[in-house]
Amino acid sequence: MNYMIRAKNLVYEYIRRDKEDNVVDITTAINKVNIDVEQGQFIAVLGHNGSGKSTFAKHINGLLIPMEGSLWVDGKNTNDMKKLWEIRQSAGMVFQNPDNQFVANVVEEDVGFGPENLGVKTSKIWKRVEESLSAVEMLPFRKKSPNKLSGGQKQRVAIAGVMAMRPKCIILDEPTAMLDPGGRKEVMDTIRKLNKEEGMTVILITHYMDEVVYADKIFVMDHGSVVMEGIPKEIFAQVDELKNYHLNVPQVTELAYELRKEGIPMPKAVLTVEEFMEAFEKM
Repeated sequence: MNYMIRAKNLVYEYIRRDKEDNVVDITTAINKVNIDVEQGQFIAVLGHNGSGKSTFAKHINGLLIPMEGSLWVDGKNTNDMKKLWEIRQSAGMVFQNPDNQFVANVVEEDVGFGPENLGVKTSKIWKRVEESLSAVEMLPFRKKSPNKLSGGQKQRVAIAGVMAMRPKCIILDEPTAMLDPGGRKEVMDTIRKLNKEEGMTVILITHYMDEVVYADKIFVMDHGSVVMEGIPKEIFAQVDELKNYHLNVPQVTELAYELRKEGIPMPKAVLTVEEFMEAFEKM
């Protein structure tokens, strides 16, 4: 099996100290987490605020190092500081606020910043810039200032900047949290395209349920532990359990669930409007 990510009994604690350096509080953010991700998969990690999902994401490209257990990225252990540079080349990260990720005043220069730092030749940098901007459908904006773009466009440029470094895996930590519905759709369409057409491994951290219906596998986290895992239909068939973890389900899934409770023969885990209409027409 070709694994891109392997987390084994991963533990991470946030330790708060007073002015005298005495420990006053310890919060276990990750508690013996085991997650395997195969190369080319689209994986979603769900959880309410404080569940540990973003802390897990920061381990994948070595922003955080395990206190116990291990995390392997493309066959490299993140505990090995000598491999950290290679790990960060294998796993690129896109954060919640695209404005915090821009370093240049022109889109194409910003996208080229990452590969330039990797020592890529200038001629190859511009080829990568064109390819990456094309992949996220932002090539016509290459000469624009990032400040002139919409939220969704900014996040697509941020994704292109990561793509230009040619990672095998892209981690997106709440990438649509600050976007309107139109921007969210732009970014999610881009993520799905990268996964299906470019074969890139995608790790999506989110609390928007409708963003994960096309994932290959979902992990649900609560208080630092993985409490549910499975394909979307398996996860969203368990509406009551998800609600116990303070998570909602896609609106169309909720509607089918409520109709089924009223005795109407709707199938479990309806994930899309198309599935709902098909089931409704068969009644």
